[in-house]
Amino acid sequence: MSQKPQHDLSACPGCAEPLDTGDRFCGACGYDLSAVPASAPDRPTVAIGTPVSWPDAPAREPGSLSTVTQHPGDLPGTDSGGHDLPTTEAPEGAEASAARPARDLPTVPVRTDGPHAAATSGSGLAALAAETAGAAKTAGAAGAAEAPASPGPDGDFTLAAPDPRTAPPTPTPPAGTKLCVACRAGHVDPDGYCENCGHAQPRERDHMEQELSAVAAVSDRGLRHHRNEDAFTVSATALPDGSPATLAIVCDGVSSATRPDEASAAAASAAGRSLLTALPRGTHPQQAMHEAIVAAAEAVNALAEEPGQGGLEHDPHRHQNAPACTIVGAIVADGLLIVGWVGDSRAYWVPDDRTSPPARLTQDDSWAAQMVAAGLMNEAEAYADERAHAITGWLGADAYELEPHTAAFKPDRPGVVVVCTDGLWNYAEAAEDMARVVPTDAAGRLLHGAQVLVGHALDGGGHDNVTVALLPFALSPQGAGSA
Repeated sequence: MSQKPQHDLSACPGCAEPLDTGDRFCGACGYDLSAVPASAPDRPTVAIGTPVSWPDAPAREPGSLSTVTQHPGDLPGTDSGGHDLPTTEAPEGAEASAARPARDLPTVPVRTDGPHAAATSGSGLAALAAETAGAAKTAGAAGAAEAPASPGPDGDFTLAAPDPRTAPPTPTPPAGTKLCVACRAGHVDPDGYCENCGHAQPRERDHMEQELSAVAAVSDRGLRHHRNEDAFTVSATALPDGSPATLAIVCDGVSSATRPDEASAAAASAAGRSLLTALPRGTHPQQAMHEAIVAAAEAVNALAEEPGQGGLEHDPHRHQNAPACTIVGAIVADGLLIVGWVGDSRAYWVPDDRTSPPARLTQDDSWAAQMVAAGLMNEAEAYADERAHAITGWLGADAYELEPHTAAFKPDRPGVVVVCTDGLWNYAEAAEDMARVVPTDAAGRLLHGAQVLVGHALDGGGHDNVTVALLPFALSPQGAGSA
């Protein structure tokens, strides 16, 4: 009597009830366990690292892009079910080694001059190879830049570099021609726009920086204005005894006036020239500052003069809305700190030792300052008023009366002088606020400190042009008195 193969199940296939080895039926659902086919013998997986004897790879044929391809029937072994892989029978009279002829992948020529249709065998390969060879021959005869690609020692393909002899020559622009910064092709017209793409070109004064050994300044157009109406001059000279003198002048054009950018530039330049003339001559720094402001005012007044007219009687209205600006300057020389100003541009003193109090060194010529000085408002109320920034003093032909303000200080500790327009101090008005935003290493890194202050104004909104100059103040060897 034949006997059914015993199952090796641990649970019923029908209801998952646990089973014993000798059970023929499931005690829970009655499943016929003899109907379950015997499982195939387990074939263990070869562990990684166990040596395996692989057949040698076929040799690479000359001119082929790949080695001979192995196919599943070319290697002895079994499939996933444990059965032997089918083999190709050798034809009668043939050697056993020819039973499974090597089958190479098709070799496709590579082109570097553009895409081509895929060809895999037969006439397609021949036609493509002929086409590639013909293109290479034509290119070589004409001296073209490209050559048929060929694999290098590492099997990679390198493309030939373009031949500069075949590239169209780039026309050289006439001498003095300004090219567009955007397209680099069009010429810039006198109005500052590209004739090719129409891109507005950046003006030279949109962002300016200057650094000397003992003074640095930065000026930026800001984020809201279409031009920079601020200007500055920084310089250094020597007094008659050979001691150094450093100066900085900062001017802010009055936007409601005509040509405010020209006014600030003229004032800063004239004041700087005046100081560089007066200080080496032995003029006291405070008197030199006064004379510099007067010279700046005369330069701005001259802008209101119309060509061909030398007297007021020719045009009694020519001074109306004339070019105008504010001015503030500082001189560090001979242990003294001199400041001078007209308008609402300011100078601050920030000591290197931040435990010492900073100070504002100037008093605005503005509506708000007058209200506070007259006792009509406190400072918070005055500067909250919409008329707060209306200036009562400026340089220009329509100014009421020129009253240069100057002051001399003798600090008792080292520090840095901040000379700036309201484009900065609007974002750090109080002396304590300014001291917080001035970098602690500003005296040793002047340009960086000025850049940080301009960045602070831009981060705050950049509603106005921003200009700031920094001058370090070091104590003289014999010491100094209190400020």
